[in-house]
Amino acid sequence: MNKIMVLGTASGVGKSTVATALCRYYRNKGFKVAPFKALNISLNSYVTEDGLEMGRAQVVQAEACELKPMAYMNPVLLKPSGNNKTQVIVNGKVHSMMNSYKYKELNKELKKVVKETFDKFSKDYEVMILEGSGSCAEINLRETDIANMSMAKSADADVILVADIDRGGVFASVVGTLMLLEENERKRVKGVIINKFRGNVDYFKDAMTQLEEIINIPVLGVLPYFKLDIEDEDSVTERIKNNKIEDLDIAIIRLPHMSNFTDFNSLEILDGVSVRYVENISDISEPDLVIIPGTKNTINDLRVIKKNGLFNKIIELKNKGTMILGICGGYQMLGDNIMDTQGVEGEIITEEGFGFLSIDTIFNNEKITQQTKGYIKNSCDVLSKCVGINVYGYEIHNGITKVKDKGQVFIENEHGHIQGSFKDNVLGTYLHGIFDEGDFLNTFINSLRINKGINILDKELIDYKQYKLNQYDELAKLFEENINLNRIFNM
Repeated sequence: MNKIMVLGTASGVGKSTVATALCRYYRNKGFKVAPFKALNISLNSYVTEDGLEMGRAQVVQAEACELKPMAYMNPVLLKPSGNNKTQVIVNGKVHSMMNSYKYKELNKELKKVVKETFDKFSKDYEVMILEGSGSCAEINLRETDIANMSMAKSADADVILVADIDRGGVFASVVGTLMLLEENERKRVKGVIINKFRGNVDYFKDAMTQLEEIINIPVLGVLPYFKLDIEDEDSVTERIKNNKIEDLDIAIIRLPHMSNFTDFNSLEILDGVSVRYVENISDISEPDLVIIPGTKNTINDLRVIKKNGLFNKIIELKNKGTMILGICGGYQMLGDNIMDTQGVEGEIITEEGFGFLSIDTIFNNEKITQQTKGYIKNSCDVLSKCVGINVYGYEIHNGITKVKDKGQVFIENEHGHIQGSFKDNVLGTYLHGIFDEGDFLNTFINSLRINKGINILDKELIDYKQYKLNQYDELAKLFEENINLNRIFNM
């Protein structure tokens, strides 16, 4: 079995993208290949077919391998919840709520789980593409390292080191990282990739030679700065910086503990649609649709938007007729009351919501994680053409929501359970990923266009699944054109 591990000089250098490129490259070459990341720290998660939770980065990589995402591809997921608390997910299930400062005590147990998981499932594949986390040279974290060199040693994997030239200091970051590794760790590094290069690479070749002479490790190539649409792992992303307004303007409230912002990636690629993430009143303007997304701390984030004025601004927009959509935690906020009688999110408290929807939510300790199929049962006049359309998605939430007016059911699942409600121009649902299916997405967007008085598009807007596969192929092609794959292939 060939095992290649992608490590980075820092967070955000492009490890996930390089790992995805390798997954797609080997898949296109006919190999049975799978991704693996020992530990993710992210609020951006996904639920598998068997109801287990995992990080989104490995979902992307599994798609590039044309595999169903499985929790064993990411055995440990840490979800910061605020107040120095972190939810620990182990092999897809909630293990514990941990004080962030007590991670060291849990570390040995997690290392054992990671090794056992990797050893068990990697046997089924010809190639394993492993990804590290953050910087691989944090000397103060060496003892508790799970996802970087500790994993490379455990898996006996060769390492590719990725560095980002766009942020500056790329030579120092590569040399410094290698200097801080122990000798047996440095020997594992078989190549370096320089990522996010802008300009003519021919003028950089002398510098690459100089770097190779200093580190005595080959530079495998330079990846140009590119604009392919590959999902980001967490909020270190350029997506949230978009302020461009087009025909249809969608404003997403950027909550402090926002989770699963990948719910909106399919919206961002549509012609004539702008998706903006807003944090204050001055940025929100007069959008056609306001979305309140999921959050890892619903009550805290509700209090934040009450304090910064966004709460009252959303009420003002709703009263003007603006469409309002809440997903998961955002859905809970749209109701009358949120009751945390067991202190699931911290203190025992009841917080009033917007009061737009006739629902109450009571938190409990049981976390719901499942994939869901349903259909649009009823809706407001603007979205009347959506009624009857099948929808698909996944749920990740604490809390049971009681819909007090059964005439306001928005989405019902295949078992007759209510998955969302509506009233007038306000809708809410627990379904993450609801926009990833073309039928609902196309009808939803065109209905908003009609409501605004602009022309609908006379063709299907997007087949998002095929779109993503095309993006993975483009990434693999870019990788082949710029990286010495013979050296990687012969590792």
